[in-house]
Amino acid sequence: MKLAELQQAGRTPAMPLTIDAIAEAPLRLEHLLRVLPGQRYVARAQWQGRTVLAKLLVGSKAERHFAREVEGARLLAEQGMKTPALLAQGTSADGGWLLFEFLESARSLGDEWTALAPQSGLSDERQTLLGEALAAIAQLHLKGLWQDDLHLDNLLRHGGQLWLIDGGGVRAQTPGQPLSRDQVLSNLGVFFGQLPAELDAHLEELLVHYLLVNGEHALPLEALLKEVAAVRRWRLRDYLRKIARDCSLFSVHRSSSMFRAVRREDEALVGPLLDQADAALAAGQPLKQGGSSTVALVEAAGRRLVIKRYNIKGLLHWLKRCLQPSRAWHSWREGNRLGFVGIATPKPLGMLELRTFWLRRRAYLITEHAAGEDIIARFKPYLEEACAPPEPELEALDELFGALLRERISHGDLKGTNVLWQAGRWSLIDLDAMRQHRSDRSFAPAYARDRARFLRNWPADSALYRLLDARIPLTGPSPDA
Repeated sequence: MKLAELQQAGRTPAMPLTIDAIAEAPLRLEHLLRVLPGQRYVARAQWQGRTVLAKLLVGSKAERHFAREVEGARLLAEQGMKTPALLAQGTSADGGWLLFEFLESARSLGDEWTALAPQSGLSDERQTLLGEALAAIAQLHLKGLWQDDLHLDNLLRHGGQLWLIDGGGVRAQTPGQPLSRDQVLSNLGVFFGQLPAELDAHLEELLVHYLLVNGEHALPLEALLKEVAAVRRWRLRDYLRKIARDCSLFSVHRSSSMFRAVRREDEALVGPLLDQADAALAAGQPLKQGGSSTVALVEAAGRRLVIKRYNIKGLLHWLKRCLQPSRAWHSWREGNRLGFVGIATPKPLGMLELRTFWLRRRAYLITEHAAGEDIIARFKPYLEEACAPPEPELEALDELFGALLRERISHGDLKGTNVLWQAGRWSLIDLDAMRQHRSDRSFAPAYARDRARFLRNWPADSALYRLLDARIPLTGPSPDA
């Protein structure tokens, strides 16, 4: 295949694949690592008898991307940063290529962080990992460089050392001289903004690892927290745009007869279920047979999934719903929102709206199944007893309401059956009425209603009610405070 043909190769060209005459030798792609269809293909490859990391750039933006990659690789190497060697580079009318040293058996700090997901707060293992990352970032900043998309996947552990990758994102202020304080705060905001918000309380402690390497500037915590909050807001907006368009994370199809969005990693499983959603509902275990919705538990490929159909009850109901976003779309969006901000909910896998000339009809949502016990059943033994529920479960409830306050999210129907205990956390389901508020003014009354509805799960004269009423905050700081 010629390099130019990659532009039409789509998202998943068949591997292995040989590209003709790259740096005077064929390049055999073995495994794709990252794809931006029609623009960028990153792969493990064989070239001149050795394993390399190949970055192939095609399309109208190839020249610009190539220049950034070369400049970033040059800056990292010239400033003595530990980074894979650039073995060959070149451009032609078809596009550009860069061949880097391949770090065999390297593991990104992003993968290591994911392995620590069951841990909460700033555990010793998390602190050690973030401390190593911050020391490497401090060294980069000390040399006058930064990465504009700074995250843990750009740091690889190999041979007992950390290596920096992704030269295309490397920028320079004055190479060889420390970055300005404003640029340091901005870049650290990008880094911390991609970490769980629960770690914000530990930022001062984590900054010690950075300052031990680069103590050029005092870094005011308040200023850093503002940068972090701004990055989180931007990242959430960007993510919620992605759930509605075809991209590396989601497969989306839109026409006058339907709108379908599926998590790409689950498309092979979820796509066929959505294609035959009514049949899957009929064959599944019924969980709810209501007028407004029908819910069933199904098993597919060894996984337990929930399919929910939002019904149209008649002509008047259809006239009210046909021009509005469906409840399936709303639940899809809010489920993805909760997952992004770190609030537990069954993972949304796909949704489908059936349409007639763009007018919405029935809609479907597929999520993972939450097998947990609801809070009413779980706390029932403590309703009449003198003892309180286990402290870890109460602390998890503190974390849930704290997160709702922090993110200004109201559930809209916080009855006990919609709060499930699962894997050491309280998980929210039934997100049809969920909303993230832009201001405290609209959020405060919605949160008060949620809190009151939650407490009504238990008699007001019970010890359990009094315990929870005293524990659940009435209000809290907003993200803009």
